[in-house]
Amino acid sequence: MTAVWKKLKKDEKGFTLIELLAVIVILGIIAAIAIPLIGNVINKSGSKSDFQTARQIYDAARLYITDEKNGEFESKSGQDIQVVGTGDTLEGKGFLDKMNLPSSKKPITAGVVRFQADGALQYVSITTEDGTEFYTGPDVMKGQGASVPATPGITPAPPTKSTGGESKS
Repeated sequence: MTAVWKKLKKDEKGFTLIELLAVIVILGIIAAIAIPLIGNVINKSGSKSDFQTARQIYDAARLYITDEKNGEFESKSGQDIQVVGTGDTLEGKGFLDKMNLPSSKKPITAGVVRFQADGALQYVSITTEDGTEFYTGPDVMKGQGASVPATPGITPAPPTKSTGGESKS
């Protein structure tokens, strides 16, 4: 009996078809769970990167007002500070370099920053060839939230109370 068992055992090399199929099924289940999770992480990181770009534009606008307007936010209250272009823009004055929106990797073709009279950020708008997105002041200060797609001729309403206008750094 042991001789027969040894002879049968000696010819067993490799894996059976059932074992290989079981491994393939397990890998398929893992992939089905992991791929959507990874995609979700990528989408969230793109959105957060867009908010950080809006924050960078906000910081450049504050530097612009401090340097060019002697810190007088009242002079720019309710007025748009242009982001892109030559002349009296953040890019034209050297406060920003050419930028791409991280989520789409497309160049920013236009943009606007608007402050309230007390210096609180009202909103930042960023335009690419895909369209314009508005980022509200409190969301930019938090670095997260939901951007609002632009409606032609309509700008977002200012926040009801001044929140988050000052940087905590």
